[in-house]
Formats: sequence, C-alpha cells, structure tokens
Amino acid sequence: MDGRSLRIGNASGFYGDRFSAFREMLDGGPLDVLTGDYLAELTMLILGRDRLKNPDGGYARTFLRQLEETLGLAMERKVRIVANAGGLNPQGLANDLRALATKLGLSVNIAHVEGDDLVGRADELGFDQPLTANAYLGGWGIAACLDAGADIVVTGRVTDASLVVGPAASHFGWKRDDWDRLAGAMVAGHVLECGAQATGGNFARFGEIDVRRPGFPLAEVFADGSSIITKHPDTGGAVTVDTVKAQLVYEIGGARYAGPDATARFDTIVIDAEGPDRVRLSGVRGEPPPPDVKVCLNRLGGFRNDAQFVLVGLDIEEKAALVRTQLNATLKPRPSEVLYTLARTDQADAPSEEQASATLRVTVKDADPKVAGRSFSGAVVELALSSYPGFFLPALPGEASPFGVYTAGYVDARKVPHVAVLPDGRRIDVLPPDETRKLEAVPAPSLPAQLLAGPTRRAPLGQLALARSGDKGGDANIGVWVRTDEAWSWLVHTLTEERLRALLPETQALKIQRHVLPNLRALNFVIEGLLGEGVSSSTRFDQQAKALGEWLRSRHVDVPESLL
Repeated sequence: MDGRSLRIGNASGFYGDRFSAFREMLDGGPLDVLTGDYLAELTMLILGRDRLKNPDGGYARTFLRQLEETLGLAMERKVRIVANAGGLNPQGLANDLRALATKLGLSVNIAHVEGDDLVGRADELGFDQPLTANAYLGGWGIAACLDAGADIVVTGRVTDASLVVGPAASHFGWKRDDWDRLAGAMVAGHVLECGAQATGGNFARFGEIDVRRPGFPLAEVFADGSSIITKHPDTGGAVTVDTVKAQLVYEIGGARYAGPDATARFDTIVIDAEGPDRVRLSGVRGEPPPPDVKVCLNRLGGFRNDAQFVLVGLDIEEKAALVRTQLNATLKPRPSEVLYTLARTDQADAPSEEQASATLRVTVKDADPKVAGRSFSGAVVELALSSYPGFFLPALPGEASPFGVYTAGYVDARKVPHVAVLPDGRRIDVLPPDETRKLEAVPAPSLPAQLLAGPTRRAPLGQLALARSGDKGGDANIGVWVRTDEAWSWLVHTLTEERLRALLPETQALKIQRHVLPNLRALNFVIEGLLGEGVSSSTRFDQQAKALGEWLRSRHVDVPESLL
C-alpha cells in the first residue's frame, strides 16, 4: 500500500446496488476506507414512507445485512467503513450495528452523524409540511468521528462526496479552509459515488471494454487533494479517462460544484491516464462554500396509476384517438391529471406482431386513491370488448400507488445542526465554515476557433461524442464530451442550446442552461423541468432521464468527414 495516499473504495452507488460488492472490495485488495452511498432524492422519499409505518425504521437495511457477512473481515483487515445508510435514522442504524457486533463477538467502535433531519423544524424554516426535510451536511462530522477512533461511521443525508472528504480530511489533518485540497477530494468523491459507473457501467462506448460485471472503483487520495482513480486487479470493467469523465459530468450544473465544505471548480480539473486502470485527477481549485446549504424536501403528492394499450397494424393514430375518446367519456370522477402518450414503435409490413405494434400509455394522478385506482382501472378494463380491433393490455392496471413531490430548499448553514456522536457517546457540534462565498456563474470561457471546413456527412452524433445523463429533482442534465481537440472545436460551436432543442423536441418549451468545460472537452446541459416535480411524480417515459444522453447520441447531425 502506498504510504503517501489514502485508499478509499466504494461498494454502493444506490440503495439496491450489488449486494456482494462489500465482500468483493474487502477481498479484492488493500483498502484503508470503504464507503457506501445509499441515498438518492427518491430514496429519501422511500425511507420517509418506511418511517411512517415503523418509527424505528428509516435507514437502509441492506447495509446491515451486508455487514453481517463482512464486518469481521473489515475489522481483521483494519478497513474503516463510512456510509450514509443511516438515512432518516442514523442513530437507529448505529444501535443496530452495535447489537450486530455483539452478536458476532466483535469489538467495534461505532459512531454516527446527525443533525440533517429538519422535518421537526419545517414550519420555523418556511417549509410546507414535508414528509422529509434533510439538509446536505459535509464531511467534518465524519472526520471528527474518525479522529475519535471510529471503525464505522454512519450518517444521514450528507453530500455524496463527503464520504471521501471526511476520511481524507481526517487522515491528512486538513484545515477547514484548505479549499484546494477539499475540492480535490470532492472531485474524487463525485467520481466514486455511483460505484461501477466509474469503471465502465452505463458507459456510452461499452463495446470498447468488458462491462459484463464491472468492479467497483477506488481512489488513492493524496495529501494535496489530488487522486488516482483505479480499481482492484482482476476485476471487470475498466478505469479510463472516458469512464472517469462520464462520471465527472454526471448530474452536475456549471463549473462551480458547490458543497457544504468547499466549492470545487470543475473547469480546473486536469485528467491524465497513468497506465492501465489508473487515471489521475489533479489541479482542482477550491473556493469557500456558499452560505446556504441545500435541503432535500419530499412531500406526498397524491396517487398515480397507468395503463398501456397495445395498438397493432393499421390505423394506429385512429385507434389511439378512439381510446382517448372512450376514456374521457367514462372517467367519472375524472382524475385531476390525465396524460396520454403514444409511442410509434410500429413498422410497416412488419415480420412479427411485436414489430407491428405501438403503445398508448395513459397515466392518471389524483389526491383520492380510489379515483386514480379502482375507478380508473375499471374504466380501462371495461373497454376490452368494446374498443379498437386487436385490443389487448400487456398487464391489467391495479390499485393506485402513492407518489412524492421533490423540491430543493436552502437554509443558512448556521441554522443547521451538525453533530458527531462519537463511539463513547460524546456529542461534538461541528460548526459551519467561518468563510463562505455566494455562488456565482463562472464567466464564459473563450471558445476555440472553428477549424474544420470541407464536406460533411449525415451521421449520429454518437459516432463522435460520448454522453451521460441523469436527474436532479425535476431537472435533467446531459454531459457530452469528445476525445480530440479537432472534435471539440466542432462540438462547442455546433451543439448549442438551439441545436439541442431541435434534436430533442421534448425540450423546446423548457429553459436550458449550457455550461462549457474546455479542460474536459465537455458540455453540460441542464434542462429545467423536464422531469416535472421529481422522479417519483414524473410521467415521462424515462423518469430519471438516464437514457436522455443516448437518445441525443442517436440523433443525426452533419459531421465533418475529416472527423469520421
């Protein structure tokens, strides 16, 4: 193990990720710290509903089961574990971990971080009756727990990158205003947070590497905040400049990437290949964090249901219109929201029935579960013998399911408690940073000249560009990048906001922000409101915008032949 670096691995990118990853990471090679990220915005809603049913719940139970199998191995190998699996109940998870350690006959120092849960102060803070209200805490509470000798630290809602920032700050003795070092660790944490997405998972050029079972990533973090992203030997997937870039541009906004510990300047990242499965991240400049911290707010929005009608062969538009007319006449009481979406996947003169088929999806929402449930389902089923020719449903609609509405709030960091509860039970208040700076957009960088002339060819954008997309509440983001300077000079002048609207017609009525990252040869687009009021309430076909980038890559544009 390199004594100059801290080896931090990741074994979970979401609640439901590969269960065996904890053992794989502990068995696969040397580590100092193993992290697990379990909390997405949607997960907080799920845990909120869990807490309604069971006040002792509200945390990621998968984590407890994973440690039942691997806690002894982690202690034997002196690997410390840091995870945000505490969700809405980090104290409850810490208590159950202590009981687990006793059951296994192990002596384990367990600590937790709390203070993020603001739901009890919602009125005072101006939030309107949320189911969950959780501030994004930073890494200093984790650092305090590790400084006190914790073997395991569990947290509630901290930023994903804090799982790396906290251990690095503790190990290297960083100060609260070591902005560049903290920002470098934030960047490494951002790469690790989604697990195998950094090692080839969900990668646009997946045919270039073996992604049948990618390993999980780790970062060798250095005292100056730089890092090398790598993975254990003899594990699947790959760590390349492009797999790391794919994660760097995932679910970000502009060049200033703000957290509660620092603001990382993504326009300063230097990325270099250092050999097989080793990519160095360096040069990251940091700034003070903004004075406000972000708060994840979820409330119950009502109930939803949907039905899919398969339309086969001729007269697809007319068949869809008939269903719409019939349902509009029979939905009584009418749900507050009814959305019809016709997907024309049918082919003319198709060689199979499935290839001759289109799908009409009908989604309803209402505050009354009976209106969105039994009433809607009954109206759909009653059409079975009295509608279009070839009527069939791939599945019968059932009862309505509850959905949540996500919004982001912001609170002065001084109003948010941040408490490290140490292994011996002592409670340490983690103070907000002394220095903050209002978050402002980075001035637009100078663009390279348009160097290319000559003939063009109509081709998919993806023949030249790579992309990754995702969700941030009701917004979607698409990061697009290329591999050469020549391609970059073409991309940055070609893929404007206006061109994106033309290529993705769904976005035409929405506000789009384009951010230019020349150091990564990348563009990041934030499409506001594409996902409505968040993933749980979204009626879009791709609710989390995970494939939005692949749709963009499939669209045809005029590309200079010299680039192809």
